[in-house]
Amino acid sequence: MTHPSSPPDAVFGHTTTRRHRGRRPGLRAGVAVTVLTAVAVGSAYAAGLGPFERDDAPDPAAVAQAQAFLADWAGGRLDSAGSRTTSPARAQKVLRSFTAGLDISKPELTAARATTEDDGTVRVAFTAKMPVTGLGTWTYRSELPVREQENGSWKVDWSLSLVHPHLSDTAKFRLEREDTPLPKVIDRNGTSLTGDAHPSLRPVLTQFARGGSGPHGAIRLVDRATGEVERTEATFGKKDGQPSDKPVTTTLDATWQAAADKALADTTGGKNASLVALRVDNGEILAMANSPATGFNRAVSGTYAPGSTWKIVTSSALLLKGAVAPDDVVDCPKYLTVGKSFHNVETSEFPGATFRKAFTESCNTAFIGLRDKLGDAELGDVAREYFGVGQEWHVGIPSYDGSVPVPKDETEKAASMIGQGRIQANPLIMASVTATAASGRFHQPTIVPGGKETTSTKPLPSSVVTRLRALMRATVTDGTARVLADLPGGIGAKTGTAEVADGRPNNGWLVARRGNVAVACVVEQGVTGGGSAGPILHSLLSAVPGDPS
Repeated sequence: MTHPSSPPDAVFGHTTTRRHRGRRPGLRAGVAVTVLTAVAVGSAYAAGLGPFERDDAPDPAAVAQAQAFLADWAGGRLDSAGSRTTSPARAQKVLRSFTAGLDISKPELTAARATTEDDGTVRVAFTAKMPVTGLGTWTYRSELPVREQENGSWKVDWSLSLVHPHLSDTAKFRLEREDTPLPKVIDRNGTSLTGDAHPSLRPVLTQFARGGSGPHGAIRLVDRATGEVERTEATFGKKDGQPSDKPVTTTLDATWQAAADKALADTTGGKNASLVALRVDNGEILAMANSPATGFNRAVSGTYAPGSTWKIVTSSALLLKGAVAPDDVVDCPKYLTVGKSFHNVETSEFPGATFRKAFTESCNTAFIGLRDKLGDAELGDVAREYFGVGQEWHVGIPSYDGSVPVPKDETEKAASMIGQGRIQANPLIMASVTATAASGRFHQPTIVPGGKETTSTKPLPSSVVTRLRALMRATVTDGTARVLADLPGGIGAKTGTAEVADGRPNNGWLVARRGNVAVACVVEQGVTGGGSAGPILHSLLSAVPGDPS
């Protein structure tokens, strides 16, 4: 077991680890959670300017310098942050050591009220949210003193206390991690699940420790000379109760999990990827896997544009209101302009295409051309009411449950039709969407039997389900998911290619259903779904040819 340690110059914060005596240390996996950095720009009113301007209102240049300092600090631009202070070299060293020594990833620093003191110093209060890797978020408040310099510019008046009110020349912070013995975790058939045998489960197994409270630890304020604890600044993990000797039973299937881990290890080519497999009839999760295996559980907590796999939901919305039928001609030109130019993968075109052809060949322009058939909020309503997307799920571990916001304009509505714009999902969500399309009824995914049901949905009409199944089957036999065509079991599928950003390769998606199992896979920068996610799901479904017991 490894524990993060301080770099040699981390003199302002460091990490220690405590273990329970007489107990075998449990596995601890540091989950690297991606936290978006955000610095709130204080309004004129917050700065004391309005609605009635006062003589002692803070100078806007001083407030702007404080906000820029916070933005640089939060963004990891520590040289720039230091240059905004009265002691650049010292500030750079402290800021670097403070975050590294305490295993802090990307801080979120939010400016608040600004005031002016009698001597002209402007004080800008701020809230700091410091994500401590693998433990949680340390939140505290501090303030920045900003003074006018002889040349008329403003600088943050550097002191240790602005980083944290209790940081000083005599006291620093220490991060202590406490190993938590993990309970025995078993799959649906009583087979033991371990991080050694199933690497992708390491973060999940950690979350089952002490009833799911996760790892434990604390940030202490200690004397620099003696190391004696002066006070505790933050604690992580619940302390009440002890781990039960009773095994934690999950819905996972060791056979499916092993096959999922192997499929990702063998076929991703080093790219970040994740997949989820679950039962169609009840939403029970059979496997979740990530590459790399440790760290962020992108399979259930990732946020991705689902790309053309979302056309399952779009098709459902169109079929529900009779706006289109499989044999209707919808055409599929190379390009279609709706505020911006949209095109198909490899700029393909299918003149005179039917809706069935547009689905099986994943024609973006055909789906965008049908946007006027749906109201602005209709796609989101169908996603929520029939597929549960955007409702609050209680999976048994932390999860992201999707978002389908109302489009802001026609261009975003066009993008939403093909799973782009601001639509967000992950493999768990898209495996569930696939299961719902196959069965006609949403079942809240869960990893713990008998989980709490927190959603309310309506069943899809049988006529819609029949058409969705036929469209997905045709995508395997005659369309973009031919990579699965040689496998038995009447597999239905949908590929997806999701744009990420200009100059970066697209993410590749593939969702599939065989019998009572639905699966979804995304490969970051995979370019196409069939080419990147296709071999992964082919490997998985080949390794486990039958349904779970």
